[in-house]
Amino acid sequence: MLITRKAEFSASHVCRSADLSDDENEAIYGIAANPHGHGHNYVVEVTIEGDPDPVTGMIRDLKEVKELIRREVIEPFDHRFLNKEVRPFDRVVPTAENIAVEIWNRLEPHLREGGRLFSVRLEETAELSVEYRG
Repeated sequence: MLITRKAEFSASHVCRSADLSDDENEAIYGIAANPHGHGHNYVVEVTIEGDPDPVTGMIRDLKEVKELIRREVIEPFDHRFLNKEVRPFDRVVPTAENIAVEIWNRLEPHLREGGRLFSVRLEETAELSVEYRG
């Protein structure tokens, strides 16, 4: 069985690789390569897989999951310039794909028992979302 908890945060970023020239960055990332950055209102969906406990009827206490997402994702990411304020994005391009992987890496160690992490879905815009399954 799968259960999903949703949360939102706002953050800005620049999609530029230090390994590429300005022209290459602009060709690959387009307007997102603007060194001044731009922001998004991200929606993250954390899906947990497991069997409901026979006593509680729940895979996992969703209050606990909400607190985990707040502590590991919302607090460090919300209203931040990711490239400057959130590791590893000082050295990793903060694409939607890389942000989803980083969220997974922050949550997965806490979700190994009582329902395991199944996926992290990150919506950057209404037209763009990624889903990561470690």
